[in-house]
Amino acid sequence: MLIAHYLTFKDRPPTQTLMLVTGGRWEMNLLNRTFTAWCNSHLRKAGTQIENIEEDFRNGLKLMLLLEVISGERLPKPDKGKMRFHKIANVNKALDYISSKGVKLVSIGAEETSAKEGLLLWCQRKTAPYRNVNVQNFHISWKDGLALCALIHRHRPDLIDYSKLRKDDPIGNLNTAFEVAEKYLDIPKMLDAEDIVNTPKPDEKAIMTYVSCFYHAFAGAEQAETAANRICKVLAVNQENERLMEEYEKLASELLEWIRRTIPWLENRVAEQTMRAMQQKLEDFRDYRRVHKPPRVQEKCQLEINFNTLQTKLRLSNRPAFMPSEGKMVSDIANAWKGLEQVEKGYEEWLLTEIRRLERLDHLAEKFKQKCGLHESWTTGKEHLLSQKDYETASLMEIRALMRKHEAFESDLAAHQDRVEQIAAIAQELNELDYHDAASVNTRCQGICDQWDNLGTLTQKRRDALERVEKLWETIDQLYLEFAKRAAPFNNWMDGAMEDLQDMFIVHSIEEIQSLITAHDQFKATLPEADKERIAIMGIQNEITKIAQTYGIKLVGVNPYTVLSPQDITNKWEAVKQLVPLRDQMLQEEVARQQANERLRRSFAAQANIIGPWIQTKMEEIGHVSVDIAGSLEEQMNNLKQYEQNIINYKSNIDKLEGDHQLIQEALIFDNKHTNYTMEHIRVGWEQLLTTIARTINEVENQILTRDAKGISQEQLNEFRASFNHFDRKRNGMMDPDDFRACLISMGYDLGEVEFARIMTLVDPNNTGVVTFQAFIDFMTRETAETDTAEQVMASFKILASDKPYITMEELRRELPPEQAEYCISRMTKYVGPEAAPGALDYISFSSALYGESDL
Repeated sequence: MLIAHYLTFKDRPPTQTLMLVTGGRWEMNLLNRTFTAWCNSHLRKAGTQIENIEEDFRNGLKLMLLLEVISGERLPKPDKGKMRFHKIANVNKALDYISSKGVKLVSIGAEETSAKEGLLLWCQRKTAPYRNVNVQNFHISWKDGLALCALIHRHRPDLIDYSKLRKDDPIGNLNTAFEVAEKYLDIPKMLDAEDIVNTPKPDEKAIMTYVSCFYHAFAGAEQAETAANRICKVLAVNQENERLMEEYEKLASELLEWIRRTIPWLENRVAEQTMRAMQQKLEDFRDYRRVHKPPRVQEKCQLEINFNTLQTKLRLSNRPAFMPSEGKMVSDIANAWKGLEQVEKGYEEWLLTEIRRLERLDHLAEKFKQKCGLHESWTTGKEHLLSQKDYETASLMEIRALMRKHEAFESDLAAHQDRVEQIAAIAQELNELDYHDAASVNTRCQGICDQWDNLGTLTQKRRDALERVEKLWETIDQLYLEFAKRAAPFNNWMDGAMEDLQDMFIVHSIEEIQSLITAHDQFKATLPEADKERIAIMGIQNEITKIAQTYGIKLVGVNPYTVLSPQDITNKWEAVKQLVPLRDQMLQEEVARQQANERLRRSFAAQANIIGPWIQTKMEEIGHVSVDIAGSLEEQMNNLKQYEQNIINYKSNIDKLEGDHQLIQEALIFDNKHTNYTMEHIRVGWEQLLTTIARTINEVENQILTRDAKGISQEQLNEFRASFNHFDRKRNGMMDPDDFRACLISMGYDLGEVEFARIMTLVDPNNTGVVTFQAFIDFMTRETAETDTAEQVMASFKILASDKPYITMEELRRELPPEQAEYCISRMTKYVGPEAAPGALDYISFSSALYGESDL
């Protein structure tokens, strides 16, 4: 009566079929039962069923009713008569309807074979992950029941615990599948477990008919799975972008906080009072430059890289650009870093200036103490001597002696005036340089000046008194007077010579020490003349002795005109001669030290004059690689990685130069005429080189990411690069607006002023007045590629929500993985609309917010 055919209806998926049986009788009872159960599963919806296909379909009424249930359409009104022609008319109406839908009533052919292969492939794909299941056909592959259980578990794991099924229990497995399908999936029990298990080769058509019911039952789940996958993909991109945003905010906050804490330390200009304390400050600053700052330089570079990568990912996923929190833009961090480096430079200069100042202060303070000691030693007892009134009881000779002695004292006093002025000048300079113990210096200086004034007053008073009594005395011993007059200045000269020979000095170059050596040689040249003066002075004393011996004069006591004895002159002369070679030795040792400093200067200069140009050359080479269009982006990346490795390997040269620079600073060398490069120049150049190579690598990585994500070919990228390079007239990796307009026109854009202004807001959002290559590439790829849209995401949610304008939490948790489902629930707003179910969520506003079209 019936032959197997497939019927496709407009309201069913293209693979859904209805098998009709015509002509002859069923050859197998199993197939008869299967098709009867299948028909009843649809007829139950109309409140009826069949017992025998041949008899119940004979009048055509239930056959037409079955077609109406399956198709959802109304067929022509059937004939109600019971005559044979009425039955034939009804069957013809059913067959005409089937023919009107394009179904050929012929035996199974190529199209049916294709449907069979499609159904088999669907079963294989769905059961592939399950153990003990290998679907190769529609007969023996289904005998143990595991394949049917696997299909149910794949789509509804809550209905069957697959892990408890056993391959050696086929009847139990089949009955479990039949019962679950009938109870929960509305699939009637068309087959018998014993028939399938006990038949060597179960009927293929019966198995296909039953399995096709599962396909139809789960077709909606397939569509939901596709929609869920799309949503998961979009949500995963959004979650990753949010993670990158949070990471950027965290890194930016930490870096800005470190800069905020560091700047006050560098701005602190409170000087220490000792050289040791200031040198410790300098050592702390070196640790900051070598240990604490380099990791922050890397963090700053990584922050810029992360920001660029995040913006690229946002553009590729059609998301709005990331705007960091207020004060945490890349430009804000760059400005803060610039302020740090400005303060840092001023801090190092201040440290070196303070060290020079303290060095000068220590030298002046020591010199002040030495001169004060000599002066105070000389003035000891002078006030007492000047205050004596010994002339009142002296004899004539004694009065004359006192007068001459006082004249010698005045000569000595005048000779010491220069030393007092030097002491006052040194004290003034110590005050001007803010010496930490200036109070004690001022006190001591004031005491010396007050004492000096008092000595002047006392000296004048004594002279007045002696002159008053001088008229009473007429003679004086000229030889003693002559001795005293010549011995006093000579003694002062020897004092000055000894002071100069023991004078401390500080120099910073070979020229300065050579100047001191020249002055010392000039001093030594005066020694013969001084020796003649000494012999002459000693000759006076010898003349006194000779006269006394000649005339038998008994000399009593010492020379009345001076406290200096011939032995004092001799001893002091010997002391001067001993100090001369010691001075020679000190000067030669200083020459050796300055020569060593000169070698340090030359060593540093030799390295700096190589490293400086090397850094500049590498900067230029990296610039050439970044604009070179020869080769692929991967080849450019490999070249840049090689440059980066070479730069890393070169770090040992920078470290060695840092070591030499430390030796120079420890030697207190403050200038170097052999090179124009300072350590600061080298550091800044090195940091710029590291930042440039990292930024260039990141730009190429973003170009690769853009190319792969947007489907841009290497030839297109090369064309973009060639156009950009042609209009990059300054060869600095940027185009001004006029060059950018010319570039777009050369590539076929018809630009008006309004359109060009719109494009400029895309490629230059910060109004810098230039267009970078990365911005140019982003614009060109945006013009030539497609991305997901908010409308596509809305359509996917609509499928999951069964065409409702809202979606429930239960639907989200059922269709999406747990993480993505909770992400949506936490961000979707409550749906406000007619007939909204409790807990309804607004997926339309959520989808728009993903692409920056509204606020969550």
